[in-house]
Amino acid sequence: MTTSDLPARTDVLIIGAGMSGLAMGRQLKRAGVEDFIIAERAEGAGGVWRANAYPGAACDVPSHLYSYSFFPNPEWSRKFAPQSEIKAYFERASKKFGLDPHIHYGRSVRELIYDESGGVWRVGLEDGARLQARIVISAVGQLSEPFSPVLEGQEGYQGRIVHTAEWTPDIDMADKRVAMIGSAASAIQVLPHAAKAASELTVFQRTPNWIIPKPDRAFTGVEKWLFRHMPGYHWLYRMGSFLLHETRWPAFRSGGLATAYTRHRLTRRIKAEVKDEALLDQVLPDYAPGCKRILLSNDFFATLNQPHVRLITDGVQRLTSGGVETGAGERISADLIILATGFKASEFLPSLEVRGRGGKSLKEVWGDSPAAYKGVAMTGFPNLFTLYGPNTNLGHNSIIFMIERQTEYVRRQVVRLLEEGGKSLEVRPEAQAMFNARLQKRLEGTVWAGECPSWYKSADGIIVNNWAGPASRYALAVSGQDRDAFALEPR
Repeated sequence: MTTSDLPARTDVLIIGAGMSGLAMGRQLKRAGVEDFIIAERAEGAGGVWRANAYPGAACDVPSHLYSYSFFPNPEWSRKFAPQSEIKAYFERASKKFGLDPHIHYGRSVRELIYDESGGVWRVGLEDGARLQARIVISAVGQLSEPFSPVLEGQEGYQGRIVHTAEWTPDIDMADKRVAMIGSAASAIQVLPHAAKAASELTVFQRTPNWIIPKPDRAFTGVEKWLFRHMPGYHWLYRMGSFLLHETRWPAFRSGGLATAYTRHRLTRRIKAEVKDEALLDQVLPDYAPGCKRILLSNDFFATLNQPHVRLITDGVQRLTSGGVETGAGERISADLIILATGFKASEFLPSLEVRGRGGKSLKEVWGDSPAAYKGVAMTGFPNLFTLYGPNTNLGHNSIIFMIERQTEYVRRQVVRLLEEGGKSLEVRPEAQAMFNARLQKRLEGTVWAGECPSWYKSADGIIVNNWAGPASRYALAVSGQDRDAFALEPR
């Protein structure tokens, strides 16, 4: 849509048309709130699943669990859906929920300034457009801004550099010497495709990862028929999957039998698949499973065993005109460098300048350790809510379950503010402080508090991304109106 299509004011602005933004839009429509817009910087819906189109991109949560409970998809082709199917699913969801008239594509929000006298947010967009919103809901997620390290000598490198989240169809790895910096979630998905195409593949690993088998397969025709036509079958399948994943939570509590058994089982698997002692020393982690994100792959170790694939653990010292110089001084030729270096996950709202009461900057208030009340509201920033915010990520279950609960919770706050005619709704500082003190106390007993580099933690070691407990516990925490935790300022 064009600049003229953007209204001068709106009751509610949702930033982002990914999984969270679409679910929030549906909640508003079901509540009878029609004066809202969704600003999306891309040219279509889907969020991270539109942006990440690298070879092998797929979900590591089962398809029927990684989808809205209120919009089942009987046509998933596999137990773990590929990126193209997930993107198409969210595009269909946008149409199904009637959100297309509300979405403004190609509109990137850059600035939010709270006007205390009017009780509104003044919104600035990248293209210079401005509008006023009574309420702002950020649905930008934790994995929206790629982290691309600036490497010494990068300006003199003669080949091509691409981040996995910025992959384009014209990238050709055939018969190329490929260097991949990073060995985590996106890397292990690209790796088999790169190894198949490249003449040489060098993988730079900072820290080894715990990797479990991915029980992926195509759904049979009978299963799809049951999903389509058997009443209750999809609900039972999804609920069984949810409960199975919930039982895995104890493995993330440090010092327990579940944690010890998980480490024993995964160690046996790695030793069975990696026979070379030198390679085994490189890929066997020395920290508890789950301290970093546990990865799913059936072919990672088999790919590393191939003769034209090499794993480097000396780090990247600098780039040369023809490739990469390692920390040990070795020079490795590379025609293409793939940055599988992840996202600015622990920064939250990294592309937004947000100023609340008294002109206070959200970045300055947060510092290195972002925090929010139940992951959705921040004291000092009235009428502003976040989805997939601080401490709402999971290591064992589907984030879409968490998103659904958050959108229900935020909907209740939005309806309260609009129906009661308030000027502002703001979480009380004592409520936020008490919530986070208890949360961080519980997090101290998890494997995430261990000694390993992880995007779950901020630079000062505070766990800012993950929830401390099963997903069902979070659902209980956000199940009510929570009126006492918020102060409603009358007009």
